[in-house]
Amino acid sequence: MLRRAVVVRYLAIAALIVVGSLVPSGIAKAAPPPAPTPCTGTSCWYPALDSRWQYQLQGVAAYASTGGINVNISGVPFTGGAAVSPSVFDIDLYVDPAVAGNNTTINTAALNAIHANGDRVICYLSAGTFEPWRPDAASYPDSIKGRSVSGFKDEKWVDIRQTSILLPIMDARVAKCKQAGFDGVEWDTVDGYTNRTSFPLTAADQLFYNTSLANLAHSYGLTVALKNDVEQLPDLSPYFDYAINEQCQQYNECDGYTTYFANNGKVVFQVEYKLGFSKFCPRANSANRNAIKKTYDLFDTPWTPCR
Repeated sequence: MLRRAVVVRYLAIAALIVVGSLVPSGIAKAAPPPAPTPCTGTSCWYPALDSRWQYQLQGVAAYASTGGINVNISGVPFTGGAAVSPSVFDIDLYVDPAVAGNNTTINTAALNAIHANGDRVICYLSAGTFEPWRPDAASYPDSIKGRSVSGFKDEKWVDIRQTSILLPIMDARVAKCKQAGFDGVEWDTVDGYTNRTSFPLTAADQLFYNTSLANLAHSYGLTVALKNDVEQLPDLSPYFDYAINEQCQQYNECDGYTTYFANNGKVVFQVEYKLGFSKFCPRANSANRNAIKKTYDLFDTPWTPCR
């Protein structure tokens, strides 16, 4: 069965590559998005609607034994009372090089410790940018590298129309998430068409790429989070199992998550960086969004959940 699943998965990827790869020499109109393929198998994990979460992408040397991740973090929520802990962690596939001393150590130390606590782990991957510190950076030709991401001069947007290059890279990455034992996947930077990338990306280009990524994660028996891309929530919600949003309250963009995710039994994980607690926690709690307050650097602390 495993061999058959692998064959089916790669046939599906090949089909996506064929219909979406006629760029840049002969730029084709974006193909229609593929049909949704749900996560199947006993390994598919669906978080409860009231799942408290932690978002830590930078490692801390004090927690080197658990891959730089503070797996026992706790704090008093906005609503008060006793200290609480997250049941879902969103962390990078790799240990922070500042902790590991290299960029190739998959963070099984954190993963195993979090699982030992009875909690779940989402595997963070960037799908829309080139990050030169990644071990697979040599797989990215210059032809798909665009403008630097605002605030991150070394990170560059990529031409998501070139799926013949990008989807095999993403496949290899999500395979590592699965092999390591992660429970889900977060594809980050999947809203390039709304940014200055140096490529003429369209909403249709983004829709094709994002839906392909969702199906790819599902093909490995992993559930998948939609990161931001608020404008395409109606089209993308059938493909994604839960949502992760940064600053939807700050920008007054949260309502769609109620309509297209929470009301359909799909979890919403929200993080705010600038707003005071009273500006977003009451609304998030009443709408059943799992909101936390963090700082942009995404170390373990500060961490305060709304509930």
